[in-house]
Amino acid sequence: MILRYACASDAGRLRENNEDAVLLDPALALAVVADGMGGYNAGEVAARLCCEAVHAALQAQPDEALANPRQRLLEAVRSANRAVFERALLQPSLRGMATTVVAVLLAGPQGVVAHVGDSRLYRLRQGRLDRLTRDHSLVQEHIDAGLLEPEAARASGYRNLVTRALGIAPVVDVEVGTFDLTPGDTLLLCTDGLTDLLTEGEIARLLCHGGPLDSAAARLVQAANAAGGRDNVSVALVHCGAAAATPHADSAPRRCGA
Repeated sequence: MILRYACASDAGRLRENNEDAVLLDPALALAVVADGMGGYNAGEVAARLCCEAVHAALQAQPDEALANPRQRLLEAVRSANRAVFERALLQPSLRGMATTVVAVLLAGPQGVVAHVGDSRLYRLRQGRLDRLTRDHSLVQEHIDAGLLEPEAARASGYRNLVTRALGIAPVVDVEVGTFDLTPGDTLLLCTDGLTDLLTEGEIARLLCHGGPLDSAAARLVQAANAAGGRDNVSVALVHCGAAAATPHADSAPRRCGA
């Protein structure tokens, strides 16, 4: 398979600063999305530092680590947690900063996802959108306990309260999973600025519209803003194409947002 990448990020209609960050590195088959939290510019610092630390940790890993992508990504996210936590200790103006993260590392027909918080990973396959992560949030806990219907989650007053975040403590509980890929699949990594305003059905329809991958990313962000744009919104897309249908792959790293 040949992988193609795209990203888009916007502050939204109500926020002055964009505290989301996206990093794509086709050479590593890596995509990272982070949604920062904290006063002043601390949120954007946390999100950007998270993406950069995950990237740097993967680049620095020895060759013998390459055979275990699950452990590689887990250690990279743990490294990012330490980087955000330690930066906040060193700079009083950044105290309390934190971020969500969802990161994907692809290896042939399989992928690994590591996440903390409520930024999500979806896979679109033959028109069907499946969520591959479970939110670490108060809303999700209430859904799991039968106290809230999933359809009511987007209207909940505490929909943005996460139960885990990267950078709050020196150690973080990272959830890691694996998934399969086939030619034609599209992966969507996104912050809650998208999923708070668009249903999964609406997201699937926008992704199925066709056209260049960059246009699909822009459509998703534009739709979230058209629906109110209450928060920063960021998306990363990875499309898995058949090698014969795609003459060349992306190569240069790309960044969006903070």
